Amino acid sequence: MLFLIGIVVTMVMVFGGFVLAGGKFGIIIKALPFELMMIGGAAMGAFMCSNKSSVVKKTLKSLKLAFGNGKWKQQDYADLLALLFTILKLVRSKGMIALEQHIEKPSESPIFSQYPKIAADHFAVDFICDTLRMMTMNFEDPHQVEDMMEKQLEKHHHEVAAPAHALQTMADGIPALGIVAAVLGVIKTMGSIDAEVTILGGMIGGALVGTFLGVFLGYTIVGPMASKINQVVDMDHQFYLIIRDVLVAHLQGNAAQVSVEIGRGNIPSVYQPTFLEMEEALSSVSVPG
Repeated sequence: MLFLIGIVVTMVMVFGGFVLAGGKFGIIIKALPFELMMIGGAAMGAFMCSNKSSVVKKTLKSLKLAFGNGKWKQQDYADLLALLFTILKLVRSKGMIALEQHIEKPSESPIFSQYPKIAADHFAVDFICDTLRMMTMNFEDPHQVEDMMEKQLEKHHHEVAAPAHALQTMADGIPALGIVAAVLGVIKTMGSIDAEVTILGGMIGGALVGTFLGVFLGYTIVGPMASKINQVVDMDHQFYLIIRDVLVAHLQGNAAQVSVEIGRGNIPSVYQPTFLEMEEALSSVSVPG
């Protein structure tokens, strides 16, 4: 919603100022369809040329992120800590062997099924299960496990952030494409150099619409959209970092309650549950038999 409000404010301020200054929309409206065709078409063509088909598809799907605030909310972070607490309590009370049925078939696990939103996130489930599987194999050096988890997180973040980076590259190039459209307008004008001054003025004005449109789209629409998507991706990535923090804390010998508290302390402030809220939530957690 805030993104849409920002676009409206930008439109009103820019074009409102233009009208108040005595500007007339006639030339802009006449040139707009053709300038949009050249700039937008060239931008899309260059975008497809410079990215893999998978990135193009992901970018189209990621556009909706510009109009939202991310996937994970405060309750989801509380649920994640409760899920990890249940797992760690099970390990402490019954050993790593008791985990096998849960990490081999997480879709059938009574632990994961309590938190359907987390269970539906394939990376979160795989990330948790793969790390726990390493622990069952006596791979318990905290530094090695943390390094392995960091590499998985880096790979995942690189993949999900690719659309935002591709869109930002597109935004950086759109102003130059506006210049291309403007130059073509000047070439057209020079072909009619013997026309009347009023006609030439309109043609030059139409050519300058290309420069304006390229800068306007690049810096007030596409660029901010890429920036918003990147912020959302970064914020959602914090969810997976909490998994790393809690499991590494467990490997360092901390009790389940302490490991979860370390994770809670690293949750972004806007989504961070209080100590008392988590204590109340964890008190109702039951470890499966």
